[in-house]
Order: sequence, then C-alpha cells, then structure tokens
Amino acid sequence: MIDAEELVGRYVAVWNEPDAGLRRKAVAELWTEDGVQLLQPPQDIREAAAALGVTPILEARGHEALEARVTRSYEKFVAPGEFFFRPRDNADRLADIVKFTWEMVPTDGGEPVGAGLEILVLGADGRIRTDYQFIEG
Repeated sequence: MIDAEELVGRYVAVWNEPDAGLRRKAVAELWTEDGVQLLQPPQDIREAAAALGVTPILEARGHEALEARVTRSYEKFVAPGEFFFRPRDNADRLADIVKFTWEMVPTDGGEPVGAGLEILVLGADGRIRTDYQFIEG
C-alpha cells in the first residue's frame, strides 16, 4: 500500500515539473490510463455559471488530457517564476481514498494566494482513478 505522504509529494511535484518529458512520465505513473480529474472551480466562477443555468466542472480524462491539464497549470502559474505549489502537512488515507490540501505560494515568499482540497480515489495498483479537485481560492 502506497504511503499517503509519498503519493501527495509525487502528485504536487508533477504540477511544478518544468521538464515536459518528466511531466508526461509522472502523469502515467500517477494516474491510471482512464484516470480522470474533476475540477470544481472557485466560487465566483460557479456563481457566474449558475446565473447561466449551468454547472461548471472541468473534466480531464486519460493520460493525454491529464498531461494537457497539468501543463496548462504549470505554464500559467509556475513557468513564469511567480508561484509554486506545495502540499499542506495533512495527507490522510482511508482504504483507497487519499485526501489533502495544497497551496499556491509566491516564489519570493509570503502568504498563499490559492489553495485547494484534493480527494484521490486509487485503483488496485495504487494509481489515481479519480481526482476530485476543489479550488478554495
């Protein structure tokens, strides 16, 4: 059984990984082939979507889509050198579920500018089948 802290460390590291080849490899090692990430966006986006009568959920399914999702996040937040992602020290595991929170912090120090809750459902091989991401701010 994979340790929750180790899995969380590897998970967060992929979002900070500058090398596209290593990112691709990490995605394949972390998620099952048909793995999916379901993202609930921040409250302001949910409210705007609700006003239009829709539910905003981003879904990335399969290694190619997951790699694209991780790459977009990396390019927007990490590559410019302004921010990086780090886990909070609260990873927990219950059977095939791992939960933890993470933060996006400025590279030059200071308070987090974003955070989220992650709930990972693992397959029998210890890789992520479903990744529920809730952006907290």
